[in-house]
Amino acid sequence: MNCIIVDDEPLARQEMQALINDVSDIEILGMFPNAPSAIKFLETNSVDVIFLDIEMPMVTGLQFASQLPKNTLVIFTTAYPKYALESYELDAIDYLLKPVDKSRLQKAINKAETYKKLLSDETEKNTLESNTGDYLIIKSERRFFRINFADIKYIEGLKDYVVIYTGNQKLITAMNLKTIHQKIPHGTFLRVSKSYVVNINFIDSFDHHNIYLGENEVPLGDVYKKEFFRIYAGGSLNPEG
Repeated sequence: MNCIIVDDEPLARQEMQALINDVSDIEILGMFPNAPSAIKFLETNSVDVIFLDIEMPMVTGLQFASQLPKNTLVIFTTAYPKYALESYELDAIDYLLKPVDKSRLQKAINKAETYKKLLSDETEKNTLESNTGDYLIIKSERRFFRINFADIKYIEGLKDYVVIYTGNQKLITAMNLKTIHQKIPHGTFLRVSKSYVVNINFIDSFDHHNIYLGENEVPLGDVYKKEFFRIYAGGSLNPEG
């Protein structure tokens, strides 16, 4: 897997380069001070992952990310937490706050590698075969899996795929999040952002920005917040804060 680094701060680019080399063998093809120079590079080069700053001159990282092809994965690196929800709306792989922690970077790269495999020819044929009664039949990695609705903790969408998380499995199938959400019980599963559906029975706690399911944390999108508070909290809390 390869990557590029896009950041308008020279020191930030150097620090990210050193961190990536320290935790992974991912190949760094280049480093760029702004989006236009990176765009020019992408015209003649294939890049798997872009480590992308957000607040940059000319073209912001968010604007740049919205123009990228589906098979290019983005990991945002920024000093500002306020862009996190918007980044997930763009199907970003991860959102790292500066100074970037090595363990968080390693986790983000591992996730990118998982999705790189997901987008490969080997996994493109995975699909949802059927849903019957209280379970789904999933074809994943050339095998069929029966997944009980009650065992699904949450479902993550990435472009034209979903990842279904249970207590001990992570299954990938070729289907968008909207379609699979239509095939599972809406009373139990809530859409909480553009990229996530959660099983309310696994929710431990939540705040105005995130939902916590054991060790897992998923973002709560502004568009879905009011409905989540109405259904899960019975409308007793103010979604605005």
